[in-house]
Amino acid sequence: MNPGLIAQVLGWATAVIGVAVCLGYGLWRFLALSLKAAGTAFGPRTPGVPDPRVTAYPGTEPGQPAYWARQMWTDAATAGRAAAWAVWYLLVHHWLDEIVRHRLLSGRNGSTGDRAEHALGRLLLRLLAPATALAALLSALLSGALLVGVAAAFAVQLLLAVGVALAGVLAGRSAERLWKLARGIRMKCPYPGCYRPFPLAVHVCPGCGAAHRELRPGRYGVLRHVCRCGQALPTIALAGRRGLAARCPHCDQGLPPAVGTTRVVHLPLVGGTSAGKTMLMAAMLDGLRSWSHESRLTVEFASPADRREANTLGRQVESTGWALKTQGGQPRALMLLVGRGSRIGLLRRQRLLYLYDPMGESLRDADTTRRQEYLAHADGVVLVADVLASPVVRRALRAGDGELAALARPADLGPVETYAGFTGELQGLGGRRRRLGVAAVVTKRDVLDRLDSLPRPQDPVDAWLAGIGLGELVRALGHDFAAARYWAVSARAATGAGALVSEQRRAAEPVLWLLSRTGLRTGGPTAAAQEPRLPRLPRPRGRAGRTTPDRSSL
Repeated sequence: MNPGLIAQVLGWATAVIGVAVCLGYGLWRFLALSLKAAGTAFGPRTPGVPDPRVTAYPGTEPGQPAYWARQMWTDAATAGRAAAWAVWYLLVHHWLDEIVRHRLLSGRNGSTGDRAEHALGRLLLRLLAPATALAALLSALLSGALLVGVAAAFAVQLLLAVGVALAGVLAGRSAERLWKLARGIRMKCPYPGCYRPFPLAVHVCPGCGAAHRELRPGRYGVLRHVCRCGQALPTIALAGRRGLAARCPHCDQGLPPAVGTTRVVHLPLVGGTSAGKTMLMAAMLDGLRSWSHESRLTVEFASPADRREANTLGRQVESTGWALKTQGGQPRALMLLVGRGSRIGLLRRQRLLYLYDPMGESLRDADTTRRQEYLAHADGVVLVADVLASPVVRRALRAGDGELAALARPADLGPVETYAGFTGELQGLGGRRRRLGVAAVVTKRDVLDRLDSLPRPQDPVDAWLAGIGLGELVRALGHDFAAARYWAVSARAATGAGALVSEQRRAAEPVLWLLSRTGLRTGGPTAAAQEPRLPRLPRPRGRAGRTTPDRSSL
């Protein structure tokens, strides 16, 4: 017989059998086992045993990255390696080594491993070994090609999932950003030595107290982040983030819950030492409370610390009749939530009011004023004018009036000198002076009403100021600011037991007018600031027998 022909026939027979075994069994066996291995890689591991696929995240943020941002790719790579290893194991160890080498070439059945009884049977099994090896190789190649296609399609789906997640991140951040822009929300620290703006507060996990600096839609999650302790935290204010305790990212001090959800209005009280700034602030608090009883105005403390500070101030005024001189360097803002409408509901409009009461010495010259960094964020200015400290006014007083003025503890600097000392630096710090409003409040009106040397304060107060020789101040305020309004107030008549309700409300009107310039329309209070005449104040009352008012809330 022709050996070449025999070799050709055996070759064709081997090829036909190899292809038949591949397409009829081997290919599907390879695909089934490799896909099963890939699916097992996605499946759960033994409960209570650490999953080697989940590794600790080395970043500083105490949260687990979102599945799509990190773990998804780890699982996909693990599944791909499992499928590739299954194909390799089936080809090399199971088919070529076990079935072909140890069984068929030894004359054993490829499926059971039993040895053939006859020599002819063992010869046939040995002749099937090359075809089986060819079938295994073809099955591995074809299944590998199909698995690559499956992996490519799966990768496209993963990329689409990432795209959807990133679109959610972009939508979440954009929606919150637009919401803050529409409401004019800009977050700034109220604490001395900081006063710095920040785009996002540090939020504290209620479960373990961990500080989350990136609690917003991002790589840690779109709608929620999962803390390392397992606590789920909302990522946007509208989803409940406002309920978490927040801290300043710069000085790490606690912030009121309204920060980040309510527009902040910064109002510094500017005046010389003993001009009556602190007394005026106490009168403003009582006046805001009075207005809230008779209108849709709502006023509440932004935090328990603000409530304690206001209560302390109230007790000082009640026990001594005076507020203690402001001490320390930069002031901490007294924070109030001032709104209009019902106390609950979506129709309520609010402002988070920061009231600053700095020492008079801190605004005396350019160097000290420059260190008052909160002035850079001012949305308006309350200029506390003690006209009794003005040299022009003091020269106009006769002997008896001079003694009354001295008993009123005049400021160390007149209003003109006080304004001249800080106005240039105010423009330099914020660059927005020409867009701000200034509320000029003449204090100690109860004393001014008793002076025979001067005309009694009356509306319009700016005309009264010009009439007593302070027209220069009126002209400067009108020139330097976008709008200027004037009041004359007796803080003593507006505080303590037996306080005059009309004077309390008048003390709050400068604040309400400045708030109205930010878009918070309070209605009646701001309109009341245009009364044509100032009411006469009664003579000073004795302070005995007074009862302490309830200052637990505004």
